[in-house]
Amino acid sequence: MPTLRQLRYLVALDETRHFGRAAQSIPVTQPTLSQQLKEMEARLGVKLVERGRPVSLTPIGREIASRARRILLDVTEIRQLAEAGTSGMAGTIRFGVTPTLGPYLIPHAVVRLHREHPSLRLYIREGIPDDQIDELMNGTLDMVLTPIPQPITGLEKTALFQEGLNLFGAPDHPLHQSAHLSAADFSGQPVLSLDPRHHYHRQTEAICAELGARLLRDYEGTSLDSLRQMAGSGLGLAVLPQLYVRSETGGEDMVKPFRIDDWQANRSISAVWRKGAAFSDAYAAIAAVIAAEARELLG
Repeated sequence: MPTLRQLRYLVALDETRHFGRAAQSIPVTQPTLSQQLKEMEARLGVKLVERGRPVSLTPIGREIASRARRILLDVTEIRQLAEAGTSGMAGTIRFGVTPTLGPYLIPHAVVRLHREHPSLRLYIREGIPDDQIDELMNGTLDMVLTPIPQPITGLEKTALFQEGLNLFGAPDHPLHQSAHLSAADFSGQPVLSLDPRHHYHRQTEAICAELGARLLRDYEGTSLDSLRQMAGSGLGLAVLPQLYVRSETGGEDMVKPFRIDDWQANRSISAVWRKGAAFSDAYAAIAAVIAAEARELLG
């Protein structure tokens, strides 16, 4: 039978499709990785790797790599379960968060978590929510804070809070002169958004459809800050979350909210982790701290 190390090497090669990058990701030397995979093929009596340019796995190699991921994830969970039994709320948790939330909420939560659980360490990575859910499923991340609304098979999801979304524009935008605004007033108005891979883009797209506004596809921002700045320059309107606007990171220094009588929007934020994870209790405790911090910031 192959060793866990060999399974890890096969998964790395499947993910990178390159012997050098696979070896670097583990890390081991390239000759070691290549020789171990050849030994694995000899043990199993099947060809796993097509050694061409680019490198690829054979059909049986891809199937074994898929099963190897689950095995390696189970081994990680066993190790974490043992750590949880001795240390409780301690150790390092790989934590994923969307950039439309992390910069203005997580700093507050980290201070509170460190005060209540000083032995806990958070390795925080910002990223695209869809990508981070995939990383959670394959074990690269332990827990994710996300606006993705739908439940996902194999994952535990805990709703934390809702925050309002509002439309903002430059202070001299003509619509700010109206005493009363309705959703119909925004028909045809240009609205800025983020990269289409973001869930935030999809929500902004839905808001534009609801208002009859026009989503700008040539000026996609990279962060909420960039949306606020572009809106402040008069390029278009921006949908901004309530927590961001109230934070030190955001603010209304260069944009002004529209008060719309017959329209409102919000988004739900959830914490997600793998079902049956060894640190489920720790993840739930972290989620509770983040929810409490958000409620305080929302007033």
